[in-house]
Amino acid sequence: MLYLKNFSFLPKEREEDFFIALKRTCYSTAYPFGLFPQKGLTRLELEPVTILSGGNGSGKTTALNIMAQALEAKRTSPYNSSAFFEEYVNMCSFTLDPRAGEELNAEIITSDDVFDFIFNIRSLNDGIDERREELFTEWLKERSPDAKPLRVRSMDDYAELVQQNRRRRMTQSAYVRASLMHNVRAHSNGESALLFFTDKIDENSLYLVDEPENSLSTESQKKLAEYIENAARFYNCQFIISSHSPFMLSLKGAKVYDMDAFPVRPVHWTDMANTRALYEFFMQHRDEFANYER
Repeated sequence: MLYLKNFSFLPKEREEDFFIALKRTCYSTAYPFGLFPQKGLTRLELEPVTILSGGNGSGKTTALNIMAQALEAKRTSPYNSSAFFEEYVNMCSFTLDPRAGEELNAEIITSDDVFDFIFNIRSLNDGIDERREELFTEWLKERSPDAKPLRVRSMDDYAELVQQNRRRRMTQSAYVRASLMHNVRAHSNGESALLFFTDKIDENSLYLVDEPENSLSTESQKKLAEYIENAARFYNCQFIISSHSPFMLSLKGAKVYDMDAFPVRPVHWTDMANTRALYEFFMQHRDEFANYER
């Protein structure tokens, strides 16, 4: 599905008019003004899956943030901004596909969102582990010879009496299992990151995703790439992704923009510098692969 057909950044002449006015202010920088004209980028023509790829500082994340703000996409984490960011965004333009309908469901997903999700799982499990120890102590205390019978004077006392009876008739492990939710499955960071994306991505939506390969193993990157491919094909999703990962770049039907090129332009994914570097590395070691005995 194509929700966003194209997105236009400011052309050079409009930025020049802005900088003439800027000279009369005390600001020494006007980020993101001045970033894209020097890259020859004025417009992105988009597909169901579009990849922005390039080195650090190439502007791919900034481009995502600009598009997200212009589209009023949902976001959770803050982003690098400036006093001029909203002014720049308001001067950009875009074209939605008429089939997108009146309400566009758009969301931007960043690495910070993934890291927060991983941290929250860890915090939740820490809390569960702490409560488990408390339940162990409660059960042992109930079985102590010094334990005194409970007098019921209120509903709170009655609730405690119910718990007391449970502790007396159940084994320690059974009582703890019955009283406590199971730990969220202990995933590795990469597994948790993959779980985040598969839970987050829903149907009929536009997603702007910043470097989803962070924290993902090679195998998890392959799984996420397949998931995104299927979401675009079968669940009416559109993706605009910034990425270095060859597994993302090689998504079927993806349009890959080289953000390091001048002007920025679509290329075949195998022509990207990062992909070529990986290819050359493995070619240099091809004899080791050929001679390696499993």
